[in-house]
Amino acid sequence: MTAATTPPGYQPLFDPGAATQPFDPDRAYRLGDRSTAAALPYVYDADITLAVNVALAAGRPLLVRGHPGTGKSSLARSVAERLAWRFYPVTVSSRTSARDLQWSFDTVARLADAQALPPGSALPPHARYVVPGALWWAFDPASAARRGLDPADAAGDPGFAPAQDPTPVNPGAGRSVVLIDEIDKADPDVPNDLLVPLGSYQFQVEDGPPVTAAHPPLVIITTNEERELPRAFLRRCVILALAAPDAERLREIAAAHFGALDPQLLDAVQVVYLRIRAERIDAKEPPPSVAEFLDTLASCRGLGLAPADANWKDLATLLLAKVTAIPPEQP
Repeated sequence: MTAATTPPGYQPLFDPGAATQPFDPDRAYRLGDRSTAAALPYVYDADITLAVNVALAAGRPLLVRGHPGTGKSSLARSVAERLAWRFYPVTVSSRTSARDLQWSFDTVARLADAQALPPGSALPPHARYVVPGALWWAFDPASAARRGLDPADAAGDPGFAPAQDPTPVNPGAGRSVVLIDEIDKADPDVPNDLLVPLGSYQFQVEDGPPVTAAHPPLVIITTNEERELPRAFLRRCVILALAAPDAERLREIAAAHFGALDPQLLDAVQVVYLRIRAERIDAKEPPPSVAEFLDTLASCRGLGLAPADANWKDLATLLLAKVTAIPPEQP
């Protein structure tokens, strides 16, 4: 095969080794089912990097599975910072609906304004109280700022106040990352209700025109596996399972967060951490997370606790047990 006919090599859309990668409109991005600041310390491996690239190339959500503290949520913001994209985090609760991620209506504010009007006055326009959700900002930030109004209608309403883009990262960027955190805490209907907006990258706001993504966001969804997710939802996601880090990865994570560390301190804390993690797993209790490993290292440094201390083993065990203490369940 000649050089002229050799197909191009693997060209990742996401390279965690690069500081920032601004959106390139000339690259091809699939739109799912529809045809028409400084980087955070995060240690990537080949599986994580490939999963992010597959989600970007396929135009599918990335579902990240794993125990609490394995780095699921922090992955989303790290990707947004390294891509120089906007970032919209949403933490799901049992009261979260799929529509909340798209838009909501501030009935309290409208009622308060209506009560302040003189008798016989017309109610304020409905659109003033439409609140764009994370997916709306990610799909079409200009439309979200206008709360779905046409530009002329928004300009012609003297009392209209544009919605403020809530992104904490890279405002004005061409694309975005959306974090839907802990989706397993939501009502079982929520994942199924998200199939259309996450598959077609569009949704409807009441009787207005559909909100459509010109460029698809990267939607990263996390689950602690507290509830089984619908199979139809799983089939539409790229799935990344984050396992508990081994000793080598723990060292890489510690170095990313703390820089140079006393190797004896790192080794000693790691031994205690891995022992407690194994004991918790054997007892079918929640294992300590990576965040708690980092907290223990920070505490040892701050308190001057060193492996050379005579009571190191007892103190380190007590410290890690305090950091990782799980309160008993309420009856």
